[in-house]
Amino acid sequence: MGVTAVWKLLVGFAGSKTNPACVPGRPSVAGSRRIWTGSLALGAAMLVLAPDVSRSGVLSESDFKKVEAIKPLFQNLMGDLVQTSKRSDISSGDVDCVMSTIRELLQISEELSSYEYLITIEKEMTDFGENSPVKGVVKFAIEKSNTILAEERKRLVQLSDRCSRFPLAFGKTQQALQFIDTTTNLLNSIQVRL
Repeated sequence: MGVTAVWKLLVGFAGSKTNPACVPGRPSVAGSRRIWTGSLALGAAMLVLAPDVSRSGVLSESDFKKVEAIKPLFQNLMGDLVQTSKRSDISSGDVDCVMSTIRELLQISEELSSYEYLITIEKEMTDFGENSPVKGVVKFAIEKSNTILAEERKRLVQLSDRCSRFPLAFGKTQQALQFIDTTTNLLNSIQVRL
């Protein structure tokens, strides 16, 4: 059912009136049924229209899923790095490099957290549409996130170079760089459609 059809249905329910001569001091069974049916139709219309509203926003459901997929990637990487840093069978140089990688990723996470909120703020807003101010906020947040990721990538490349003589730590810094690149690519795929 299209938006226009639902709107006409709602207007029809809202516009229908009971004959005043038939209304006693309290509503009749037919009047109560009409009110109940109107409420039910309004609720159904809201449920039917909800997916259309979310699809007409700045970000699609697919975009939200992409942004939400970043957090588990980060958590898995951090879990792996922490476990690696606790291993007793690796050199102190490996441990130092892995701990430096963890610190860099924590800094990235801290810097990006507010921008993640701005990117997904649309879920909490009701102002949708092509000229929505939310679109500008989302674009700004993605641009700033990409700037932070580019700067942090440079620092991780330097760390990777310093850790290149420790094979295990070098591999972990490469995983961190891959996370940065994946996150940047996800954000860029959203940004090109804005």
